[in-house]
Amino acid sequence: MSTPSTSPQLYELPYLSESTRLFSSIVDQEWAVFLDSGSAEKRQGRYDIFAAQPSCTLVTRGKQTLICNAGKESISELDPFTLVKQNLPRQEAIAGIPFNGGAIGYFAYDLGRKLETLPEIAEDAEHTPDMAVGIYQWAVVVDHQKKQSYLVGSADSAEHWQGLIKQFSVYPEAQAIESFKVTGEIQSNMTKETYRQAFTKIKHYLKEGDCYQVNLAQRFVANCQGDSWAAYCQLRLVNSAPFSAYLNVPGVQLLSSSPERFLKVSAGRVETKPIKGTRPRKQSVLANQQQIDELQNSAKDRAENVMIVDLLRNDISKNCLPGSVKVPKLFDVESYATVHHLVSTISGQLAADSHALDLLRSCFPGGSITGAPKIRAMEIIEELEPNRRGIYCGSVAYIGFDGNMDSNITIRTLVHSDNTIRFWAGGGIVNDSEIAAEYQESFDKAAVILHLLQQMQA
Repeated sequence: MSTPSTSPQLYELPYLSESTRLFSSIVDQEWAVFLDSGSAEKRQGRYDIFAAQPSCTLVTRGKQTLICNAGKESISELDPFTLVKQNLPRQEAIAGIPFNGGAIGYFAYDLGRKLETLPEIAEDAEHTPDMAVGIYQWAVVVDHQKKQSYLVGSADSAEHWQGLIKQFSVYPEAQAIESFKVTGEIQSNMTKETYRQAFTKIKHYLKEGDCYQVNLAQRFVANCQGDSWAAYCQLRLVNSAPFSAYLNVPGVQLLSSSPERFLKVSAGRVETKPIKGTRPRKQSVLANQQQIDELQNSAKDRAENVMIVDLLRNDISKNCLPGSVKVPKLFDVESYATVHHLVSTISGQLAADSHALDLLRSCFPGGSITGAPKIRAMEIIEELEPNRRGIYCGSVAYIGFDGNMDSNITIRTLVHSDNTIRFWAGGGIVNDSEIAAEYQESFDKAAVILHLLQQMQA
């Protein structure tokens, strides 16, 4: 168990519109984490949250979780979600503040192997933890709507707290960031022919009634050198997104520009916003509107979206009050830097005896990136994708001492370790999917990151 946190403190800091400048002063610290609502010019979210110096860390590999707490290490084979919950002492919320300390980290797609029995076919070329979560006693929260910034939580001592106030009250000079270079060819783990073979196999499974939808993704990889924070700063400029994140955990850095919320819990209210349906953005206003109209009226995309809405309604109902699960928005179109997405919203009321981590566990991994039914879709993904997904299609999340949570689906996400950079792109395959359109959609989603990495080639 982590040391119980004291009552949270709240100190208003000077508001800074560009949180990256402040976070850059701690980015090199192990376990520095930045939850990012997007660049100042294109911001679509409201809050930025960043923290460092966790009092406890939990790192899961396979069956074992290494827990480092107050300098002492222990290993557990208990459920990782349960272990995080056990290390989150309960604390009252601060009104108007989304996070006042708690857990921040990632839950990899392959953590799903702790929840379900899945085949082991695809190569694990990632060699990254299945979960990496820190318990943070303090954080900086930036509210871009109210133009206010706060230091929240607690510190080891009054001197430590005052030191944090001093550190984050000064707008630091812009520092030169070490450059980031891609030093080799960017390679996919699928040729057009291997994609066709996988697509054909999925169509067979669909026809046989094994499943209704399967998400198929290809993995891109390149050798690299330099500062992954520099790469992230470029990524957020070209692909600003409301659920972005940069995590610097030991051995791996995660650079996410995700447009998709997975699960949010605020004062017991649950919300999830699955994405299903994509069109590329065009140059002209008229052409863009045509893309939006086509997406909103596409029978195929609407059918895909409804399948995942039904799956997620079922998933969140396991921890919500009976009768509380609703779909307030169906088939909304949301536009991002390079694509338009069809997005629905599902809501519910968390049951009194359920914790946000119970909800996360019961919904994990997100149905929008597996297919339906979920377990069969995951079995087919393991059979047909050459490599394990690792962090891709998992989730970056905060879960506060106050029980609130917000999380993304880690799509449009780069993973950096061992002098390589990887990312994935894919889409849902259904009965009336056409291979040319699906193959192209994966490149539409990958386009901005591919272009960025090509610009960084040495």
